[in-house]
Amino acid sequence: MNIALWIVQGLLALVYLAAGGLKVVRARERLVATGSLDWMKDTSDAGVKAVGVVEILGALGVILPWLTRIAPILTPVAAAGLVVVQIGALRVHLARAERRPLPANVLLLVLAASVAVGRFAG
Repeated sequence: MNIALWIVQGLLALVYLAAGGLKVVRARERLVATGSLDWMKDTSDAGVKAVGVVEILGALGVILPWLTRIAPILTPVAAAGLVVVQIGALRVHLARAERRPLPANVLLLVLAASVAVGRFAG
């Protein structure tokens, strides 16, 4: 079980570090131009950057505390935070009638929830 959780934690960290990193370093207009991030059209630059920072912190949180054994309770707390991020993403996409991102949002939500439950229990 521990190995499976580490694999899921690694996948979550990679996804959120990449997604959050792009939101932090790239201009919102450039991200909107890709065509796959339409929700950003109605979000301020600061809002997009804030989402990116939260995603980066979540990525670090699902790995570092458990790895370093410094405040390991923060790992399942970070995973629970990523569940909240995905609930917010689902809400935004459903409100905008954007169906394409929903499967990825649900998958990330389930993976984050499994880490939260698995690490709270262990």
